[in-house]
Amino acid sequence: MSNHAGTGAVEPEDGERPEEWPPAPLADRLGFLLKHAQIELAALSEPALRPFGISGRELAVLSVLADGGSLSQHQAARRLAIDRTTMVALLDGLEAKGLVERRPHPGDRRRNVVEPTAEGRRVMDEALRATRDAERRLLAPLGDAEAKRFKEALRALIAPAPARGHPIR
Repeated sequence: MSNHAGTGAVEPEDGERPEEWPPAPLADRLGFLLKHAQIELAALSEPALRPFGISGRELAVLSVLADGGSLSQHQAARRLAIDRTTMVALLDGLEAKGLVERRPHPGDRRRNVVEPTAEGRRVMDEALRATRDAERRLLAPLGDAEAKRFKEALRALIAPAPARGHPIR
């Protein structure tokens, strides 16, 4: 069966009866609902990002770097609550695409400072517009005020996560 985003209907396959979506036993399970909301967002966001040649994770890195001044790799990883190895891999990919540049930290040659290139800022700006549109489409059934409250509620839930030592992957 395939789910039709936003309709709650599941298309029957091979003569099966249509089922309610989400399934009744899981309709109030937060993990199930969050997982499937993320799947729907990814289905909208990935095609929106495709023309820019970056992933959502790479867009997050560009956004943090553009907002943070001159950050070290370690500082950027901490801001995103990801491990250093993952950050290095993300930065390697962005650097290969010409979207970020690394240079030695002026006060500590053991550290690298990472900044978006002019092209990285351009790609980030356009990709952010595209993903905001994808988010608006996902949240459209809620209306503007409810969508804003939903995001505020999610921020309240995740705000303490890095302090508890739960890295965001």
